[in-house]
Amino acid sequence: MGIRPADQIIHKAAWLYYAHSMRQDEVARELNISRASVAMYLRKARETGIVSISASTRLFADDVLARQLEDALGLAGVWVVPATTRTQDPHSEVPVVAASVFLDLVRPGTRVGVAWGRTVYTIAALMAHADLQGVTVVQLCGNLGAPYSYRPDECTMEIARRLNAKGINIYAPLVLSTEKLAAQLRSEPVIREQLEGIARCDLALFSVGTVDDDSHVVRCGAVDLDELAELRRLGAAGVVAGRIIDAQGKSLDCDYNSRLISADLDSLRAIPKRLVVVQEESKFGPLKAALAGGLCTHLVLGAYMARRLLDEGSSLQSATEK
Repeated sequence: MGIRPADQIIHKAAWLYYAHSMRQDEVARELNISRASVAMYLRKARETGIVSISASTRLFADDVLARQLEDALGLAGVWVVPATTRTQDPHSEVPVVAASVFLDLVRPGTRVGVAWGRTVYTIAALMAHADLQGVTVVQLCGNLGAPYSYRPDECTMEIARRLNAKGINIYAPLVLSTEKLAAQLRSEPVIREQLEGIARCDLALFSVGTVDDDSHVVRCGAVDLDELAELRRLGAAGVVAGRIIDAQGKSLDCDYNSRLISADLDSLRAIPKRLVVVQEESKFGPLKAALAGGLCTHLVLGAYMARRLLDEGSSLQSATEK
């Protein structure tokens, strides 16, 4: 079983001290904590068996993998969910861990940006209730038609309800029929203010979507199969908050994106903490694209995908270091 999110700082302190041979004052600066806290965490690490004096990096295998991914990709935090035989779906524990991680990242007064989809809504449904003062949850993109499940407004308001927070929806469609109409709507004062406010968020929660024929942008009616095939021909590699990105994590130059009501990628990158959660192994390509574009600072994923990422780590150095 992997570490609890609240205990991760103990593991990170131990990893930096023992595996990287950093001094306690260097660990303190790296983690933005006091030297006394470092000493306490190292003592707890020894007492709980996280490390031993004779074998300095005796962490659980999946926790070592998480620290290695942080090093390889320049991420602030990684949580690797071990494969389990307790459930029929081997990926079902990813949103469970992600819900705990998310709550651990939220502080009183935090402004949170939330995207949409099955993964995000599952996290919301699994999240424990918390009464945090002054938290605001904002929608990262426009909305979808009523028949579609896991809509942006539903994800936003369910997380706001769980946090006893203020929820702010974007009352506009995700995709407009023409570029001109989308530009006019984005220029409306209320919508413009909401989109500009996304960059002022402290934390974002989203997953990545595929561009295969079963993509959520197809199932929600945003594009049809012919349009999606053309987007792939143009270089589409994934979907973030409804926006099509290429393999470098840039917004794809295409008609679809020009008709979109959604956070632009610069606004997303301006958010200090960007928690990406990935369940399905089919999302490996989109995740690589998001990492290449510097769209992720914190990551929750399964062990198999984590090992694949580490194998390709040298070519996936995240832009978050820049």
